[in-house]
Amino acid sequence: MDESRRRFLSLLSGLGLGGTVFPGALLAEAKGGKVTKEQIARAEELAGLHFDDTQREMMSELLDDSLEQLAKLREVTLENRVAPALVFDALPPGAQLPKARPRRALARRPAPSLPGSKEEIAFLPAARLGELVRAGKISSVELTRLYLERLESADKRLACVVTLTDERALRQAKAADEEIARGKWRGPLHGVPWGAKDLLAVKGHPTTWGAGGYQRQIIDEDATVVRRLDQAGAVLIAKLTLGELAMGDHWFGGVTKNPWNFEEGSSGSSAGPAAATAAGLVGFSIGSETLGSISSPSTRCGATGLRPTFGRIPRTGAMALSFSMDKLGPICRTAEDCALVFDAVKGPDGRDASVREAPFSFDPQLDPRSLSVGYLRKAFEESVLAAQGEKPAQHEWKDFDDAALAVLEQMGIKLHPVELPDIPWQSLRPILVAEAAATFDELTRSGRDRELVQQGKDNWPNIFRAARFITAVDYLNANRVRAVAIARWQEMMKGLDVLVAPTRGSGQLLASNLTGAPAVIVPNGFQERESRIEDAGPSSLKHRVPVSLTFIGAHFGEDRLLAMAHAYQKVTRFHLEHPSLQ
Repeated sequence: MDESRRRFLSLLSGLGLGGTVFPGALLAEAKGGKVTKEQIARAEELAGLHFDDTQREMMSELLDDSLEQLAKLREVTLENRVAPALVFDALPPGAQLPKARPRRALARRPAPSLPGSKEEIAFLPAARLGELVRAGKISSVELTRLYLERLESADKRLACVVTLTDERALRQAKAADEEIARGKWRGPLHGVPWGAKDLLAVKGHPTTWGAGGYQRQIIDEDATVVRRLDQAGAVLIAKLTLGELAMGDHWFGGVTKNPWNFEEGSSGSSAGPAAATAAGLVGFSIGSETLGSISSPSTRCGATGLRPTFGRIPRTGAMALSFSMDKLGPICRTAEDCALVFDAVKGPDGRDASVREAPFSFDPQLDPRSLSVGYLRKAFEESVLAAQGEKPAQHEWKDFDDAALAVLEQMGIKLHPVELPDIPWQSLRPILVAEAAATFDELTRSGRDRELVQQGKDNWPNIFRAARFITAVDYLNANRVRAVAIARWQEMMKGLDVLVAPTRGSGQLLASNLTGAPAVIVPNGFQERESRIEDAGPSSLKHRVPVSLTFIGAHFGEDRLLAMAHAYQKVTRFHLEHPSLQ
């Protein structure tokens, strides 16, 4: 094997594709549209297969025909929004949706006193902001102007805004004030300003997907979640940054920063929504997650993020990356806010075929002792390094994780030890990679992938190219293993309402995303971390940065999941701390 081929195999292995590839792209080398036995032999080497010359001769004729049909297939124009005919279902055969529970109307609490400073107002939870607006203690127009001013000021350091929707916002805010004055109150989000991750289409404004080459893209519709929040009376004030094509925190305008430490990025890909929410620049935001894009930035920025069950919130009007893994969800300052926003945007829209109708009855007064709560025992006991097969050592968050279990026990909650199913989870990553590459197939084939800002080994252009070597056979077999994984996940969660897991190092992030389970990520304390000061030699600066804990729910069990997170926040109160932007 020559060195270039060895390096290529190494790359595929690093993507989790080693041993599950077939070099279909090599067939494009066929001279005169004919596939030779020699080309098939080279393909075998990468695929880990071996055929004899007689078999190769027979295959060549079929492959010639495949090339012809593939060429015709590629002539069909597919917009990003076009979903495959196959629809992923997170529930295994025989599993039932939860039964509807009595829906508890959220009591209208007396509006809090208006804080004395704009800074204090800015960091109030969305639920409190809505109460203030309803009571006339601050107008939606005043609140909208306050947040617009903060966005313009803070964005110089955070780089979290792609587009301010100020004219649209002020029209909405004015309408909200007029409706409330007439006694027409749309609900707890009426008049509350929010920000959208810029993969959500908003009519009349660019939808850039954070990516080079898409800066002037206009999608002439409002995403379903945008329409539903309009109907709830919320006020869209900004389209917020995302890592390029929904990965990381690096976008065409730079790197979105962590409001707790401007020397590091906010993580991603919901970089702007998490940073802006944690920094008090919006009342709440909408992000998305395929594999960590709500969890990771919520952790880094100290926000509270809800990744709902797959099939809960319509993705109509949102950029597609992986049709079987993409989820939209709220990023807020409290679990209660997540419940209010989720309630406003959930449910079928008649266009996203993956979305189910399922009950949701959040009760903020629910006694958490009535819930059956599990915890990933080994994950809390073992270190991140040990989980990666390296020399065991206590990971940096273990003290925080241990403290979280102690708090839950003090709350009177009985914790049931469970373990993740024994599934080769990492081997299922090609599902995401293949779907993403298919979604952006034209970008790769046209060569426009060179316009993306990031061009390294681990960035989308290279990943999309390498994904061309995943066969349909291996993609489908990975999904068959995924079906087994979902069934075993259901067995693990049998009888449980909530599962507590370390955010880092437990393997839960990949497993729960592949199975479509919901999760809430909550702040769980703060650690001091040293950062180097540029051009200051050995000098360093200590930054106090958030850590998090993850609660995972039963499929379509967001009401009890959020009730558990809400109860935990009432006791810990880490979510009430906020960064200084000075």
